Amino acid sequence: MKAAIIVYPGTNCENDTKYALELLGQNVVMLWHKEERLPKDIDLVVLPGGFSYGDYLRCAAIAKFAPIMKDVINFANSGGLVLGICNGFQILLELKLLPGAMIKNKNVHFISKYQRLKVVNNDNLFLRHFKVGDILNVPIAHGEGNYFIDNSGLYELKKNNQILLTYCDESGNEDNPNGSIESIAGICNKNRNIFGLMPHPERAVEKLLGSDDGVKILQGFIK
Repeated sequence: MKAAIIVYPGTNCENDTKYALELLGQNVVMLWHKEERLPKDIDLVVLPGGFSYGDYLRCAAIAKFAPIMKDVINFANSGGLVLGICNGFQILLELKLLPGAMIKNKNVHFISKYQRLKVVNNDNLFLRHFKVGDILNVPIAHGEGNYFIDNSGLYELKKNNQILLTYCDESGNEDNPNGSIESIAGICNKNRNIFGLMPHPERAVEKLLGSDDGVKILQGFIK
């Protein structure tokens, strides 16, 4: 597999993501936001975490206008695999490649800690190595991770099994750190080729650092 990581001014997780994918033996290229074309042999596009363009206006509001995004949209709409992590998830929401929006955490503070997650749906590449109900331990680090969607949108997410991960405690009970509707931590599109989550699987690939649950998440993309 060959992955392209899109880098913006303010991105700060591109090297973590590159390290995690290379740890799994994958080829990785970094693409600056001003590029206009993805390499033709790319299998996966990753929009990493950070603070693209300083998160001015609102998170990801400027990043969606980057020159490279036109080709990312074409890649996604043609069935290419796209993963948005944290700020990358926010970008996917701004682009309307995923439904919903992000608002400030309920406590209005930046949150950085390990957080338990429950696997809600494994009928997708992203979580195919897990069982429904599995509990993961993956870091979160965000100030605007409060996922919101209206009632009709939430109904569609549930009907199409697009909710992938929810926040929980060690026992699997709801433990919502940011106020996200129904504790949603990650979703996908209807076609199951576009994935977004606020937690950082690329920071959970070494047991020495607290967890390697992110390894099995990223392995899902490797065919």
